[in-house]
Amino acid sequence: MVGLAGFEPTASCPPGKRATRLRHSPSFERGAKEAGDLRIGKRGKWREIPRVKRIQTAIVGASGYTGMELLRLLLVHPNVELVAATSRQEAGRAIGEIFPRFRSAPGAELKFMEPDPDAIAATGAQVAFLALPHGVAAEIARALLDRGLRVIDLSADFRIRDPEVYADFYDHVHPAPDLLEEAVYGLPEVYPSEIAAARLVASPGCYPTSILLPLLPLLRENLIDPETIVANSMSGVSGAGKKADLTLLFVECNESARAYGVPKHRHLSEIEQELSIAAGKPVVISFIPHLIPVNSGIVTTTTAKIRDGISPEAIGAALDAAYGDAAFVRLLGRGGCADTKNVTRTNFIDIGWQFDPRTGRVLLLSAEDNLGKGAGGQAVQSFNGMFELPETAGLQNF
Repeated sequence: MVGLAGFEPTASCPPGKRATRLRHSPSFERGAKEAGDLRIGKRGKWREIPRVKRIQTAIVGASGYTGMELLRLLLVHPNVELVAATSRQEAGRAIGEIFPRFRSAPGAELKFMEPDPDAIAATGAQVAFLALPHGVAAEIARALLDRGLRVIDLSADFRIRDPEVYADFYDHVHPAPDLLEEAVYGLPEVYPSEIAAARLVASPGCYPTSILLPLLPLLRENLIDPETIVANSMSGVSGAGKKADLTLLFVECNESARAYGVPKHRHLSEIEQELSIAAGKPVVISFIPHLIPVNSGIVTTTTAKIRDGISPEAIGAALDAAYGDAAFVRLLGRGGCADTKNVTRTNFIDIGWQFDPRTGRVLLLSAEDNLGKGAGGQAVQSFNGMFELPETAGLQNF
């Protein structure tokens, strides 16, 4: 018989015939778990092929918008076995019941559980994604690290290296300052080797990703004056999270656009931290976020004065050198205007640029999905690096 070891002939596939339909044999699953490999070929001439590497994974806080995006990606990730999804509100109910869009997905029958660290560790989880509010994530991150899990935190709790800066922007004392030194800022295009070795990854915010990736190569090469940086961003309403808030009701947001969080949006703390590292000196910028009536997507326009004697072509060359081979950065070139419709529900960030000779300013134009490259997708990209998987595994969505 030709087929997989452990599968049996069916009525439509008698011995000696090529299989067109295979019936699962209990011995297959048992043997695969024990041996680790599959055997394929003719009897007596088996060829061993390695099993797909699957990482036992937990999502803590899986019922919000970011949690739902993580479910969407991880339920079908070829290298993930989802073993735990937590939600206090939905504990005891199946993923497919709460999110009907996932009903046919493998693993959708998994029931939400309480976010108890011992119970999460008991599932065999090797890694946990934390989609929790800032101030809450740190406590459970510590508990899971103590139990041997690696942690990818999507809150702001470990993004900022200085606990005093964190307290200034988030209005409370940092809950776990001793963990800040080992936390790695999870921007895969900037810190790939650090992410690969990390126990604790702090996945960046949505606005910071859209601002940092275009700016960092220009600051590293000293092409622009950091004192002249101004960033304007527009975000879909899902960026505010899944919560009851009068200002986020449909009637309040529809056919409306407004700035908010000025002049000191919380994301400025991590933006200025990473810009300062790239520039080699403190950088302070103006950042104006706006809410627009779309579900998801961020478009950002960042401007800065080009330094005297620098050719505008150096801007394009710096972006090409930094991201020419990047899997999830799509460079649109000079004059390219990024559009959210081309990046929503993907892990891509599109970046274009232009130079205004009248003002001497560089214009950097970026777009991403705030739930994708700005949250869940980028966290999965870091996960792939941490477990030596292909960077694009589970993320080839178009």
